[in-house]
Amino acid sequence: MNKTPIRVAVTGAAGAIGYSLLFRIASGEVFGADQPVIIHLVDIEPMLPKLQGVVMELEDCAFPPLKGLVATANKDEGFKDVNWALLVGAFPRQPGMERKDLLAKNGEIFVGQGQALAKNAAKDVRILVVGNPCNTNCLIAMNAAPEIPRDRWFAMTRLDENRGKSQLAKKAKVDACAISNLGVWGNHSPTMFPDFYNAKIGGKPTLEVIPDENWLKNDFVTTVAQRGTAVLKARGMSSAASAANAAIDSVKSVINPTPSGDWNSLCVCSDGSYGIEKGIITSFPVRSNGQKIEIVQGLSINEFSKGKIFASVKELQDEKAMATELGLLPKS
Repeated sequence: MNKTPIRVAVTGAAGAIGYSLLFRIASGEVFGADQPVIIHLVDIEPMLPKLQGVVMELEDCAFPPLKGLVATANKDEGFKDVNWALLVGAFPRQPGMERKDLLAKNGEIFVGQGQALAKNAAKDVRILVVGNPCNTNCLIAMNAAPEIPRDRWFAMTRLDENRGKSQLAKKAKVDACAISNLGVWGNHSPTMFPDFYNAKIGGKPTLEVIPDENWLKNDFVTTVAQRGTAVLKARGMSSAASAANAAIDSVKSVINPTPSGDWNSLCVCSDGSYGIEKGIITSFPVRSNGQKIEIVQGLSINEFSKGKIFASVKELQDEKAMATELGLLPKS
C-alpha cells in the first residue's frame, strides 16, 4: 500500500449517520482496500467527548487502510488538505420550525463550512452534502466558496433512488440489482420525482414489467416520497444506516466509471439542461467517467414527468429566494 493517503472529512461525525459511515470508509470499502485514508472527524464542541469514543472504536478495528484520525471542532483543522468532504452534520428541524427558520440556522453553518473548505482543502477537493435541506445547503456552501469549481459540489438523492429501486423490485418480484436507470429529479424532499418511465427492470422498460401505470404514478411515487417519514415513525429515529449507505453509493458513483448505458441520481449544479434554472443544485440522472460527472442528455420527459420535475424545481427556487432574502446567497 504505497499510495499517498487521501484525506476524507466527515462533519457531524459523532452522529448516527456519521457513525454508520466512518467504519465503511476506514475499511477501504469506499476508496479501495489499497488506498490509504486519513479521516477527519469534525463535529461541534459539545460532541468532542463522544467523538473520542468513536476514535477509539475506529482504532480498535485496526483497519489496514486507515493511516490516521483527526478529531476536531475546528473547521480549519477539520478541512485541512482534505480531498473529500462529506458534509453530514446539519441543524435538525425542530417542532414548530418553518423551512425558512431551518434554512437560516443551517445557512450559517454551511457558509462557514464553504469558506473553510475554500481556505483549507486540497486543490482537488470534492464535496457531498448530506445534511438537510441538502440541495440548498450545498448551494449556500458552494456560493461561499467561489474558488472551488462548481462541478466539485454534490448533494444527495441516492437515498431516494435506492428507496425507489427497492419498491420497484418488490412490486416486480425481482432482486433490487435488476433495477437500473432510475433517475431522481429535483429536490431531496417529498417533491422529488423518481423517473420510472426511463427506468428499467431486467433491462426492460418498467411499464413492460409493471404495466400498472396508476400504481407507478401514485403509490410508487408517494411511497418513495414518504419513506423517510415511515422509517422515523417505525424506528422513532430518522434514517441513518440507509442514508450513510446512500452517501457511500454517491461517492463511489463519482469516482468509478458508470456501467455502460446506466445512470444514477445526484444533485449537481444545473447547467440549464432540460430547461432547469442554471446555477441551482438539483438532482439529475448522471454518469461518471471516473473523473467528471455529466448530466444524461436526451431523455424523453412526458407531461406527467415534466409537471413533477418542475414542481420540485420550483421548491428549490423558493428555497433559493428565501436564502437570498436571509443574506446567505448573493443577489443575482
